[in-house]
Amino acid sequence: MIRIFILFLLTTSLFASHVERYRWSNGESYLVFLQNHNLPVKELYYNLDKDDQRLTEEMRSGIHYQILKNDKETIEQILLPLNDELQIHIYKDDKSYKFEAIPIISSTKTEAFYTTITSSPMYNILKETGSKKLAQIFVSSFKHSLNFKNDIRKGDQLVMIYEQKYRLGQPFSMPTLKVAMIEMRHKKHFIYLNDDGRYYDEKAHEVEGFLLARPVRGARISSYFTKRRWHPVLHKWKAHLGVDYAARRGTPVIAAGRGVIVYSARMGSYGKLIKIRHADGYETRYAHLKSFRRGIHRGKRVKKGQTIGYVGSTGRSTGPHLHFELRKRGRAINPLRVVQVTTKKLKGKAKKAFIRLKKNYDESVHLHLNNKTAYKKRPPFENMSYIHLLDSEKNS
Repeated sequence: MIRIFILFLLTTSLFASHVERYRWSNGESYLVFLQNHNLPVKELYYNLDKDDQRLTEEMRSGIHYQILKNDKETIEQILLPLNDELQIHIYKDDKSYKFEAIPIISSTKTEAFYTTITSSPMYNILKETGSKKLAQIFVSSFKHSLNFKNDIRKGDQLVMIYEQKYRLGQPFSMPTLKVAMIEMRHKKHFIYLNDDGRYYDEKAHEVEGFLLARPVRGARISSYFTKRRWHPVLHKWKAHLGVDYAARRGTPVIAAGRGVIVYSARMGSYGKLIKIRHADGYETRYAHLKSFRRGIHRGKRVKKGQTIGYVGSTGRSTGPHLHFELRKRGRAINPLRVVQVTTKKLKGKAKKAFIRLKKNYDESVHLHLNNKTAYKKRPPFENMSYIHLLDSEKNS
């Protein structure tokens, strides 16, 4: 059973219980959080299984969380977002507190805005929207193809169209860029998100990561990156913070990029695991390995494409496959969505489909360009009533 909760944007005067929003402090741990709120550490941490204890380590500074209090200011429920799809739910059941991981209820909106450059894309997007995330995804998208430092001019125009998740009426998680355009020296430059989940430029050249797309050659993807998955073995909600590549036992696993091995041993449900540290704060993980290649050990430097191990089924695994993760400064990100360097080009039917998609994107961009669409600022968070509406079983 999972609990589904609905938050209604109503005035708190109608209800005794109310929700307040807080920001997770830098350096604060889950255990410190429990102690600061006089919550039972044994029931809400030490009695949890290892996987749930590990979940609590996913809390990151700056994340907004919610606490439901009654009219006596006693905590009744807490929602701690771990990522954009999964959250920790702490709730009072009679006289004790319970812990569970549940899906995040959110909505997704497609939004857009236009602005002109007075200084730099980073500065003007931040000034216009107040969002570091929007500024970061725009700049990183063109990072290796345009020179903003030397070629940008005052008065140049840009348009962004993106998808934004909303939770409790507020923007939540990293936006997904759909299309971006910037005009430089009277020439428009574009980047598009294609239906295959990858980015392309105007000429249908793929904008791919500096990492290899598949660390197991010829393997098929058996499970995609998701921050909310009903685990078939554990029968509870868990994040799947990587991509699984199904392959025969013993198939070579290659390093997705140049780096230094920082871990090569067994690690709980990961089984035999290799971690490689790359440039710019990136780290890749290769789990459930049958064995490591001879000479692979902590501290060893490896090259992109070098064999480091072999596909297996060690740890918590239902069959031979590679579980591949990409993290940046500790935060798991989708390895299929890393935007970096232009590489190959679409052809045939795939290119025709992209051209149709591109045409629709271009029409939208020019519409916002002509209308000079302004960014719509959101109202500040307000206390909300919190109603436990129903229980529902997950459909198998």
